[in-house]
Amino acid sequence: MKKFNLLFLGIIFLVFLTACSGEEASTSEEENKTDDKAVEHVKLVLNWFPKAQHGGVYAAQEDGIFKENGLNVTIEPGGPQVSSVQMIASGSAEFGLAHADQLVIAKNQGIDLVAVAAAMQGSPQVFMFHKGHGIKDFTDLNGRKVYVQPGITYWDFLKSKYDLSKVEELAYNGQHTNFVNEKDSVTQAFATSEPFFLEKEGIETETKLIADAGYDPYNVVLFVTKEYLEKNEETVQNFVTSFVKGWNSYKTSSESINKVIQNDNPDIALDALAFETESQEEFVYGKDASEHGVGYMTEERWATLIQQLHDLDLLEKPFEANEIFTTKYLPEK
Repeated sequence: MKKFNLLFLGIIFLVFLTACSGEEASTSEEENKTDDKAVEHVKLVLNWFPKAQHGGVYAAQEDGIFKENGLNVTIEPGGPQVSSVQMIASGSAEFGLAHADQLVIAKNQGIDLVAVAAAMQGSPQVFMFHKGHGIKDFTDLNGRKVYVQPGITYWDFLKSKYDLSKVEELAYNGQHTNFVNEKDSVTQAFATSEPFFLEKEGIETETKLIADAGYDPYNVVLFVTKEYLEKNEETVQNFVTSFVKGWNSYKTSSESINKVIQNDNPDIALDALAFETESQEEFVYGKDASEHGVGYMTEERWATLIQQLHDLDLLEKPFEANEIFTTKYLPEK
């Protein structure tokens, strides 16, 4: 009888332990669900392969700034076969990076996007020429070979503003072999990359900003669809806050963040990233950003761009600048 009682008590004890264990597991699952619910999972599509122009995004990821603001962000690289505008418009990602003129043209095509921050206050696109063979004005391009991508918007703008009828226009294919061998030729480039690579080959170059002609759209602009913004204001606010903090952090942590960028894009060397970081500094932290903070945009700049694109017959009709951008979510400075 005594043996039976001991067995009975043992069974009761096991049942009690099982119940407690089940309760703990259930509580843990509920806590995880609660934590997961508090974190918003979103995807950002870059405008190109990871580079220093995305330094603020990577800093926000590596420094835990996105996480502090309740975001779990997946960063998806861009590239020649990837359109961030199309991906965001289709709903396959929530946030994208593109240049301001791309957003304006997309709106003309019926894609309702809203820019919420600009990483670069202007365009680093330039004409590059051999040192000592430069141009003072864009009309000096006449009589020279100019390698430029067919259909690129700023070339249409330049031809509408200046008489460039004596330019020998040749298609830019991403290679600089012909340019290297032709001392008087000129080629399109980015101030933040090509001059560095040619210098490594022993070729000295100089550049002239396209923006000097008056065509200067914001670059690397953070955007969402209008519909997403209206339904997810808190998430957009948290993302913009993280984006700006990330860029401010990158200013002093670029050396370590560039290693992370290189890990995602092994084709680019650390010294090239360092050059890009240094040469883009004025575009990110200078101009209006020096007074109003990183990401700042103005109605005047957007209105000018819209009018320029309309004048080039790239828009069916102009629209109000405040329909395509907002500074509502940027921190006050």
